[in-house]
Amino acid sequence: MPFIYIGLRIFDFRQQKLRITGVMQEIKQIIHVDMDAFYASVEQMDNPKLKGKPLVVGGRQEERGVVAASSYEARKFGIHSAMPTSQAMRLCKQLIIMPVRMSRYSEISKQINRIFYDYTDQIEPLSLDEAFLDVTGSIKLFGSAENIGRQIKDRIKNEIGLTASVGIAPNKFLAKLASDLEKPDGFVAITDKNKQQILDPLSVSKIWGIGKVTAEKLTDRGIKTIGQLRKITIEYLKSYFGNQAQDILNLCYGIDNREVESIRDAKSISAEETFPKDIIDKTVLLNVLHNQVEEVSQRLRAENLEGRTITLKFRYTDFKTITRSLSLDSYTNTTKVLLDNANIVFNKWYSTSAEQLRLLGFGVLNIRKEGTGQQLLFSEETDQKQKKIDRVFDKIRDKYGEDILKRGH
Repeated sequence: MPFIYIGLRIFDFRQQKLRITGVMQEIKQIIHVDMDAFYASVEQMDNPKLKGKPLVVGGRQEERGVVAASSYEARKFGIHSAMPTSQAMRLCKQLIIMPVRMSRYSEISKQINRIFYDYTDQIEPLSLDEAFLDVTGSIKLFGSAENIGRQIKDRIKNEIGLTASVGIAPNKFLAKLASDLEKPDGFVAITDKNKQQILDPLSVSKIWGIGKVTAEKLTDRGIKTIGQLRKITIEYLKSYFGNQAQDILNLCYGIDNREVESIRDAKSISAEETFPKDIIDKTVLLNVLHNQVEEVSQRLRAENLEGRTITLKFRYTDFKTITRSLSLDSYTNTTKVLLDNANIVFNKWYSTSAEQLRLLGFGVLNIRKEGTGQQLLFSEETDQKQKKIDRVFDKIRDKYGEDILKRGH
């Protein structure tokens, strides 16, 4: 197991994990797995006739639908997620539009997660198609992090039939960055030795916290790369990032101390999307939000969890980020309850604070195991009815697609 010696070697290999004693510090081994064009790839896998063709998963044009995901063939035409379907069809006349089948994607996601659990239980899902894995304690059993990453990538391909891009690094920031460097079907390992060589030539926009507008301002002043940015004094950085300046500088040096938060310790379950182009259109944003609520509610049910607080995350063009939360009367994981309340929070935000967004997210906080704690009789009865509806919806949509049934909002 890799570690840095700071002084006397005092360690314990019980449960294949080192004890931090104050004289020695572990080098974390984090893997980020990101499925390639997940929704679209599942559709192409299930229907081989669609392979190699420009395809999007999303709502129909006549219903002012939006693109939830696009194949790599469609991306060559400039098509991206959150784009109105009508615009996507103008960009590519031969575009194939497939309905969203969230239950199917959730089913495949569970299969992928079962592979993860063969190597570690320290798993932090970010969405149905990507997750962080802390394999620091698994190396004694399975070999290096690179070996584990290769095994996971190969098993996803051989057992499921999909490709994943894998990034390996000492922390979450670098691991996620690594998985994106050679997409699709990528495999990149970043270490303490090569991290600066990889980071320095990259655009400043690769740093978490630097949005499009800030990147343009920095570029106008000749600061285009991470290497150039890390040479700037902290005082100068504060003029751009305020209290975040030190965090930005740390990332320039590949420093990120956040832990992988496994689902068993999860304080929230969320989904978010960063848009290639800023969006203010209410219909488009609501469609994105509703897809996120569907995903989060299904993840809650799949893990036998329920929550009592919902949070919407809004990130503006200038990277200012705000959240708006609402506490519910009772714990739930039913889609309709979460959708209705998400609409309330969203509409209040839109009427008072709407601006162009570069990111929209939805999450459920204050989570507990389903059915634990004190139950409210009438709320529980209503919840059970909604759960039955969810199960019926899931079965029908899994067979015929998301667009076959629409929930009232």
